[in-house]
Amino acid sequence: MIAGIDFLASSDEVARRLIGVTVLVDGVGGRIVETEAYDRSDPASHSYGGPNPRNATMFGPPGHAYVYRSYGIHWCLNFVCRESGHGAGVLIRALEPTQGLDVMRERRGLDDERLLCAGPGRVCQALGVTREHDGLRLDAPPFELIEPPRRAAVVRGPRIGISKAVDVPWRFGLRGSRFVSRPFR
Repeated sequence: MIAGIDFLASSDEVARRLIGVTVLVDGVGGRIVETEAYDRSDPASHSYGGPNPRNATMFGPPGHAYVYRSYGIHWCLNFVCRESGHGAGVLIRALEPTQGLDVMRERRGLDDERLLCAGPGRVCQALGVTREHDGLRLDAPPFELIEPPRRAAVVRGPRIGISKAVDVPWRFGLRGSRFVSRPFR
């Protein structure tokens, strides 16, 4: 258990439970307001075709970071879940920035607090997450996950930005948050 989350649970359960958890990288971060779940049986998942050098971390122990580059441009942060060898994870899509805002603004080159971490590439840029973070434990520095004082009100819908399994309702968000990457219908 890390921040009250059992990372051995299914990816959709972990994705839902992560809403409201605070994630910090070297003290910079905020409250998770949007996630997406991926599982090895899911054709939209990096793990769908089995292990390879790019996705090896997804098949490792739960409670670790899986970081990959999307479209050769943006880093994306995922949390590995399920048992080792399964290949499941949760993409961190958006945060409500709460700590280290000046650092995030400098890294992102903008002032708009709402846009600092609204999207997976923006999250990594704001937090300074790169491939160097791939495989690191989530319960040890530079990561810190903090359990919220109470469970968040969660909404769900289909994932976005994918071309396969687009109707699977494995995107989760904090109800009413203005910090999500795209509004929920």
